[in-house]
Amino acid sequence: MCSAQVDHAQTLRQVPIFSGLEEQELKFLAQRAVPRNYSAGQIIFNEGDPCSGLYVIESGNVRIFKSSESGREQVLAIEGAGGSVAELPVFDGGDYPASASAASDTTLLFVSKNDFQALCLEHPRVALKVLRVVGARLRRLVGIIEELSFTTVHQRLSAFLLRLAESSGRRTDGGTEIVLPASNQELAAQLGTVRELVSRNLSRLQAQGIIHMDGRRVTIPDLEALRAESEGVE
Repeated sequence: MCSAQVDHAQTLRQVPIFSGLEEQELKFLAQRAVPRNYSAGQIIFNEGDPCSGLYVIESGNVRIFKSSESGREQVLAIEGAGGSVAELPVFDGGDYPASASAASDTTLLFVSKNDFQALCLEHPRVALKVLRVVGARLRRLVGIIEELSFTTVHQRLSAFLLRLAESSGRRTDGGTEIVLPASNQELAAQLGTVRELVSRNLSRLQAQGIIHMDGRRVTIPDLEALRAESEGVE
């Protein structure tokens, strides 16, 4: 393999659905994977487009979302390096069920539907791994539905801040510091609401002393107080 194909093979090896493949099998994919570069905000594919293949994220982040006719968006997931996107339509032959865009400058490896299906026929365990990935995403979607159906915007925002604190928070003298998404519009898309309600509830949390805001940086003095807000505890 040339150096580019070696790099592609190393990327593919990190992807859950391709982990455990033999070198020859990785070589089969690496020789056929086509690198594609996207700028932040650029659309990768739209909901309803015919599925031509799947994508592996070499660097950057991919935002997967649904849009309403009015243009309102609901973010379903943000996938990072080592993740894969659009396995299901490649697997079942349907159109892309959601849209995807680059959340940052992103490099993807494109694997055509025909090449992926050939790999699955040759190595059925890849298909089983796809089912596991799809199953995990289904559970995540069920969680999104539950949040949208049974919780308030205030609870969803509190729960989001709590998850952010637990996954990427930085301990400081004043508490746990996190960085919000680039805009309240993007935060609203992830919470299934509108920008105005996000702004209102951030202000409410700050007025309660549960968070302290400095631009997009937020400090949470007491995670348990925020947890109580997320659970609707008075």
